[in-house]
Amino acid sequence: MRRWSRTLAFSVLLLLGGAAFLGSLTPDSARAQKQPVNRIAAVVGNDIILTSEVDQLVRQQVRRQQRSYSDSLWMQALQNLIDQKLLAEKARRDTTLTLSDEQVSRGLNRRIQQMASQAGGEDRLEEIYGKSILEIKETFRSDFRSQMLAQRLRQRRMQKIDITPSEVRQWFEDIPTDSLPDLPKTVRLSHIVQYPEPTESAKAEARQLINTVRDSIVNGGASFEAMARQFSDHSGSASSGGSLGTVNLDQLVPEFAAVASRTPTGEISQAFYNANQEGYHILRVNSQSGSTVNLNHILIKVASDESDAKRVKSVLSSVRDSILNHGQPFELMARRHSEESRTAENGGRVTDPQSGTRDLVLDALNPSWRRTIRELDEGDISRPTNVTLLNGDEAYHIVRLDRRTPAHQANLEMDYERIRRLALQDKRNRKMKEWTNSLRDEVYVDVRITKDDVAALRSMR
Repeated sequence: MRRWSRTLAFSVLLLLGGAAFLGSLTPDSARAQKQPVNRIAAVVGNDIILTSEVDQLVRQQVRRQQRSYSDSLWMQALQNLIDQKLLAEKARRDTTLTLSDEQVSRGLNRRIQQMASQAGGEDRLEEIYGKSILEIKETFRSDFRSQMLAQRLRQRRMQKIDITPSEVRQWFEDIPTDSLPDLPKTVRLSHIVQYPEPTESAKAEARQLINTVRDSIVNGGASFEAMARQFSDHSGSASSGGSLGTVNLDQLVPEFAAVASRTPTGEISQAFYNANQEGYHILRVNSQSGSTVNLNHILIKVASDESDAKRVKSVLSSVRDSILNHGQPFELMARRHSEESRTAENGGRVTDPQSGTRDLVLDALNPSWRRTIRELDEGDISRPTNVTLLNGDEAYHIVRLDRRTPAHQANLEMDYERIRRLALQDKRNRKMKEWTNSLRDEVYVDVRITKDDVAALRSMR
């Protein structure tokens, strides 16, 4: 049974990148609250767990993991909720864990913004819950604080758990060969990026469009979120109505931070130019507390000019020549000349913006990347070419192919670091489960429902 657990963990974590620990607050929670409460499923300390809460978690797991419903899955979900309550109670008793009201507010604001995005906007979220955004926040504040404390406690204990190379090897060897996943083709890349400078006429065109969008919102009654979805060129926020969530002003580029700090809450800023993203913005400050602000924004990018594209390609050609023919290290030239700050700081190394891994699945790359590296051997550097960057920006770059890994069955020789991460995660999960179970000696737990009860309840629905 333990071996199967490891196999399942390996496959799921490898493909999905792990599972979230804490139950999430979603619009479905409101629907669950409107359903009749069947029974108290369990009591943990002074808290109760209702069957409707377990139903909600099961629906999430069925939807997200594409699993079929079963009574066993329901009981496992109940145990997960009990574990969460146990951790939350232990965290509340731990006087070394601290959490300020401001930290809770920031985290809660981010979560509410995510919920609004999933629901289709704040208005829709308020309709689902039958409450204002402020009331929704207050409803969740206490539980959210407990979740944050529990997560901190869990992270603190997890970080103390490490794994040895022999444990990694043993973990991997316990997985049946026919259960090992086949991994797709991957590449490791480094690049040096240059952005073309836009012309004044292109700037004027973008400025006119952003001012028209702003006028439609301020004077025409258009929804900021709807206009962001329709017009914004910011790939990371357009689909969520331009939401940037709650951020610290220090995290924003100076032009953006300056406008955000002086725009009154609820109002729409005047259009301003952001050279870092080569475009014009407007923003709305939804709330502000000290140096943190909750924002929505719209970006209209300025179209690049073909003549400047030639200049940029000439610069990149010169950089490439310095590397290939004059002994300049690629990493040094990336730090000096690349205009994409995130990769420049790492010597040009390209990583997946979501997972942080250097191993990029070849078939998942934008066609412009695949065309550029198609004929490269390991160590080769491409000629300058246009590219859609991983964050959606348009630019020109030269690319070095650092590694090309063919599709293969997972093995220790080629995938040690990835396997080590999975083995460590599995060890941490097991140790945490053992420790959480031990908390039942400290915290009162009373499970009031059996698997037979679950089947009976299901027949009544």
